[in-house]
Amino acid sequence: MIVVKCGGAVAESSGAEITALAARDEVVVVHGAGPQISAELVGRGRAVSFVRGRRVTDADALAVVREALLGVNAALCAAIGPRALGLAGDEIGLIASPVPELGFVGDPLPSRPQAVLDALADGRIPVVAPLAEGPLNVNADEAAAALAVGLGAERLVFLTDVPGVLRDTWVLERLEADEADRLVGDGTFAGGIVPKLEAAVRAARQGVQAEIGATEVVA
Repeated sequence: MIVVKCGGAVAESSGAEITALAARDEVVVVHGAGPQISAELVGRGRAVSFVRGRRVTDADALAVVREALLGVNAALCAAIGPRALGLAGDEIGLIASPVPELGFVGDPLPSRPQAVLDALADGRIPVVAPLAEGPLNVNADEAAAALAVGLGAERLVFLTDVPGVLRDTWVLERLEADEADRLVGDGTFAGGIVPKLEAAVRAARQGVQAEIGATEVVA
């Protein structure tokens, strides 16, 4: 099984790649909607704030997050085709530990939703919007890693708008988990790559092969 995390910036253009992966393996998709959420919040005159790559989410922002995620979910399902089955995480039992200092936000925990298993058994491609019970907004990278661990996936593949993990303009072919921790800790990596790296490291340490573009993250 492969869990694919599809960034919001590339969601609608990733259908063919996801379909190709699903031709030879079971695939579960988790997607983001970062650009869409930020654009909608700005359009409504709302502040956009992140802490270590995670969106600060109050009650009003949570409604925007849900609306944007479900919109991206529908568009991605259309791009994948008739095998795709859209699912909202908070409706299928995704669980998370609340992070109250960020508002309605959670740290996703490994889970094995029956709705995902049923979809796979029916030959479908489950496409999961990263919301947890509560509801709570959860980072899509972290949600993908939690699902990969909970489902016992062999691979976690991040599809993004960058070719891999960049350092000094070079794409790293391989990154050890301990080195990733150090580089995040000392500020070498910052912004949106941080939750991707942390999610990949978490999955790799649980035995899942994690790939961010062309970069393999290993325990």
